[in-house]
Amino acid sequence: MINEKIAFLFSPDGALAEHIPNFRARPQQVEMAQTIAQAITANKQLIAEAGTGTGKTFAYLVPALLAGGKVIISTGTKNLQDQLFQRDLPTVRDALKVPISIALLKGRSNYLCHYHLERTQSDGRFTTREDARYLAKIVQYAKITQSGDKSGLSDVPENAFIWMQVTSTRDNCLGQECPHHKDCFVLKARKEAMRADVVVVNHHLFFADLMLRDEGLAELLPACNTVIFDEAHQLPETASLFFGESISTSQIIELARDVRLEAAISAKDFTALPTATDSLDKAARDLRLVFKQNEGRMTAFAIEDLSGWTDAMVVLNDKLKQANSLLEKQAERSEGLENCWQRGQEMAQKILQWQDKKQADKVRWLEIFHQSVQLNTTPLSIAEIFAKQINGHPRAWIFTSATITVKQDFSHYQSEMGLLEAQTACWDSPFNYPEQALLYVPQNMLDPNNFGYTEAVVLAALPLIEASKGRAFLLFTSLRAMQRAHEILMTEFERKKLNYPLMLQGEGSRNELLSRFREHGNAILLGSQSFWEGVDVRGEALSLVVIDKLPFAPPDDPVLAARLAQITSQGRNAFMEYQLPRTVINLKQGAGRLIRDETDRGVLMICDPRLIAKSYGKRIWQSLPPFKRTRDLSEAVDFLHRA
Repeated sequence: MINEKIAFLFSPDGALAEHIPNFRARPQQVEMAQTIAQAITANKQLIAEAGTGTGKTFAYLVPALLAGGKVIISTGTKNLQDQLFQRDLPTVRDALKVPISIALLKGRSNYLCHYHLERTQSDGRFTTREDARYLAKIVQYAKITQSGDKSGLSDVPENAFIWMQVTSTRDNCLGQECPHHKDCFVLKARKEAMRADVVVVNHHLFFADLMLRDEGLAELLPACNTVIFDEAHQLPETASLFFGESISTSQIIELARDVRLEAAISAKDFTALPTATDSLDKAARDLRLVFKQNEGRMTAFAIEDLSGWTDAMVVLNDKLKQANSLLEKQAERSEGLENCWQRGQEMAQKILQWQDKKQADKVRWLEIFHQSVQLNTTPLSIAEIFAKQINGHPRAWIFTSATITVKQDFSHYQSEMGLLEAQTACWDSPFNYPEQALLYVPQNMLDPNNFGYTEAVVLAALPLIEASKGRAFLLFTSLRAMQRAHEILMTEFERKKLNYPLMLQGEGSRNELLSRFREHGNAILLGSQSFWEGVDVRGEALSLVVIDKLPFAPPDDPVLAARLAQITSQGRNAFMEYQLPRTVINLKQGAGRLIRDETDRGVLMICDPRLIAKSYGKRIWQSLPPFKRTRDLSEAVDFLHRA
């Protein structure tokens, strides 16, 4: 019965066609919606891969809204979260004429905090003059906003440092002790989510709450009938992040700053506290200075012999212990100081746990950032933890993405996520890839590890860039290669007198760069990981996507290395079971940037010779959509001329 109802809703005479201009259902979309409807009715776990252009958003929204009950939809990015809440959900709700309330719930760092805003104003100390100017705008915004969502204030960049000072974290939120508790924007958003039928969150929020019980979802889940994960291919990495533990020097520096501010208000007469926090701040910064590199990852064992590391850790532990001892004596003087004492104790405990070497099922590692270092403990496998979290209550769990399988095989994803009993279903893209797109792998390329490889990539791509008259994405597996390619392109453009607009990741926000790319109509954009997925450029502005290398994760990544070693120790093939499937999924994401519409045409150029030379290469390109393939440059150039 439900299948017939869904088929009619998606039909030319159905509610969607009647309400949405130019709506045209595809067979894959209807089948996907029917399969999801059955999974929701039966409270099943379903993993569904749907190729680009299937229309998977409507395919899960229609059955979810028809089924009734409470629904949580989790997305990969805040952009997609906003799109669902502001556009897709209202559209489907109005078309189906169902009386459903919807809410948007983000992590607490997205909402203004009255307490921290007030405290930052009274402190009056700013890192830059720009922060002082931004604060004035935020103060005005706080007076008029209903939601407190920082995305509503476009005048202040999302990454401006001042936001950290006027929003709360799980650590520094005073909870019910806060003098502004009744007016809290975070609590308001949570109350709206409690009342709503459909709540839109993102993966980070979902897993943060699952583990920390901090973001309001803990109250939502028991009443929830259906959970839908869009962009579900991102879940293994996000889950690993939250099923582990971490503590960073930036958190310790924030604690020192908060203690100083709280002491200035509530413990002016206790001069030992500011002195101790200055020492703690310095100890955290000195730990970062042990590392000479700007960024990178290392195992805990790799740094044991690093000059200065042991001494810096001893000093940090000592200064944190001293600060905690002083805080304990002053904690009763204010809620803020009490909170700082609790945080200090928790941080000391986390550092102690991280130093424990007897954690067989976990890997201890560090991540070095420009101004901080983070100590991480990550489980080698998340399957058992995740399965335990989702098997407790009868409800439907839907996992969907355009890129989950390797040659339509779900086993890698199922084993990694602990979803061995889940139903699986796969639908190919409705686009006509053999006609619309060409996969070109150039001949005589250098080995990817060769010093001159990036230059070879750019020179091999230049004839296609000229043939497509710009209109290209160049996607790289590292920032270093991206920046080197940018330098080479600038030199070549000057030599050849080419004047296509050249854009580089980092020169603005992703949305800003994409907007400019579309407006130019003949631009070339160079990007790394953040442009491989979640980017949608339809039409003639994009006709060429160049990928420099197969996106294998760096072999020195501590978590990857530990997981590969564990699989190998069990007598299994770590490369084929773990490394290759992840590479295929990443490559499918990058390749998916090219054809976004039925009228799009273009060339996907993958420069890596391993796609042809290695035995596993066939498995990789067979997992891509059915492009027509060539190694002939003139054929690729002709295709672009015709396109």
